[in-house]
Amino acid sequence: MKSKNFKLKDKFGKPHELNDFKEKYKVIYFYPKDNTPGCTIEANQFSELLKDFKKLSTKIIGISGGDEKSKTKFCEKYNLKVLLLSDPDFKVSKDFKVYGEKSFMGRKFLGINRRTFILDKNNNILKVYEKVNALGHAKEVLDFIKELK
Repeated sequence: MKSKNFKLKDKFGKPHELNDFKEKYKVIYFYPKDNTPGCTIEANQFSELLKDFKKLSTKIIGISGGDEKSKTKFCEKYNLKVLLLSDPDFKVSKDFKVYGEKSFMGRKFLGINRRTFILDKNNNILKVYEKVNALGHAKEVLDFIKELK
């Protein structure tokens, strides 16, 4: 299955289009919200392994709701190196079918479910991680990409 192209803005308001990334692999990880515990763990771990991903010609792209200011604060607070994109109307999240009903402490609401997609250079989806545990997930993804080599 092939991913749809999309264009979203980073923390500086600069638009990034999926088709513009020329790396051999793309990791698109959707996360619920900036500055929350699980999302911080995941973003920090992807940032820590960024050099290893680059050696494997892999682009890491994190996507969540919120605006550019939220992404800027999140990146500055934790010195994050990964590319985080803002999906304020959840259009891309809905295209990837990661936006939907969630529940927390007995309350139901709509939001982004934590999910990761591995794409090849032609945007074909190679793998989907449906149930993601933030702790250790970046290493799990790195190991998978190493196996592809």
